Amino acid sequence: MPLDTYQANGFDLCSMTEHDLSEVVEIEEACGLSRWGWDGYHAELLSAQTTLMLVARPLSTQREWMNERVAGFIAARLMANELHINNVAVRENYRRRGIGNALLATILERGRERGASKAFLEVRASNTAAQALYARHGFEIAGRRARYYSEPLEDALVMAVQL
Repeated sequence: MPLDTYQANGFDLCSMTEHDLSEVVEIEEACGLSRWGWDGYHAELLSAQTTLMLVARPLSTQREWMNERVAGFIAARLMANELHINNVAVRENYRRRGIGNALLATILERGRERGASKAFLEVRASNTAAQALYARHGFEIAGRRARYYSEPLEDALVMAVQL
């Protein structure tokens, strides 16, 4: 089921395309996410049956810089009846505007619509802002993965929610 573009807080939320990947990788690197790079995101896009990937595009009146078409993104994959949220990131200058919240709410709804009964993710143990966002959507800590992240080396908290 394709995602229709809709507006939230001055941003369009829509399906990620190949044309977004350079900016997605730029945001990934700036936010210190585990590195997927262009090839990793492109491979996910080619798996359209199991992949849910969204971007938030600032409306022209909301753009900080004219060359920024992507303010944030989320990448998730359906596996059996579970939604695994792989990456969520928002450009620093677009944070605190509800973009991460809108992306997460939308991906959870799309996962439900496609048959997911549970969602899970990993988050850096030190990333309390992200943990708070996930908790507002019902996620709870379900475990810990020691030394899961590199650059810098850090544990991950596994968080899950029933859909």
